[in-house]
Amino acid sequence: MLLAILTDLHANREAVEACIAHAEQQKAGQYAFLGDLIGYGADPEWVMSTVMAYVQRGAYALMGNHDIAILQDDRQGMNPIARQVVEWTRSQLSNAQIAFIRNLPYRIDLQDLLLVHANAWAPDEWEYVDGVMEAMRSMHATKAQVTFCGHVHMPTLYHMTMTGKTGEFLPTPEHSIPLSKQRRWLVIPGSVGQPRDGNPAACYATFDTNTQELTYFRVPYDNETAAKKIIAAGLPVSLAQRLMTGD
Repeated sequence: MLLAILTDLHANREAVEACIAHAEQQKAGQYAFLGDLIGYGADPEWVMSTVMAYVQRGAYALMGNHDIAILQDDRQGMNPIARQVVEWTRSQLSNAQIAFIRNLPYRIDLQDLLLVHANAWAPDEWEYVDGVMEAMRSMHATKAQVTFCGHVHMPTLYHMTMTGKTGEFLPTPEHSIPLSKQRRWLVIPGSVGQPRDGNPAACYATFDTNTQELTYFRVPYDNETAAKKIIAAGLPVSLAQRLMTGD
């Protein structure tokens, strides 16, 4: 089975549409959405409706920190821009969509695979895996051979040997990577809806559960339209600019 892993969609319809269309071309048979479905972008209602439709057909979806913020009255821990977008986003969602978010899990275990938004050691505390030490901590916190997580908007792959030696690898898009069962792996696909590595193309990955092959993808999309929608909605212009530059 080919599993498509999409994370940090951030209410970016154009990016989500492009990545799903690309995954369908790859013959993906299953989908996993690793949280932060909303926030930053101008199409939260469409993105939520799309994810909910996929979940009804058997896809997986997780809670992200921007998702849970919709349910909270106290958002003092968020930066002012994120807080403004969360308040606007909440006004765009239906009661059914808010109820769907309320029931999202923080982790999903699939035999030798673990799906989380932020990390494996405390999935509901939103700490980042942004280096080898954090990756090691996350892999030590689970028995899963492969952990998929989002939260970090830059595509990265970590691996840990049987002796605990951990390394970091920056993947090349469209190059298949065999994930040896002699190692543990932590996969960060990068963000669909708000890339931050200097490349504005959307990110996602696929994993073949039969061959254990992982492939990262970069998908160009109509980021200009997505950016114009952010400005038209009255959201911070900096979020529109970020889509154009990928920073």
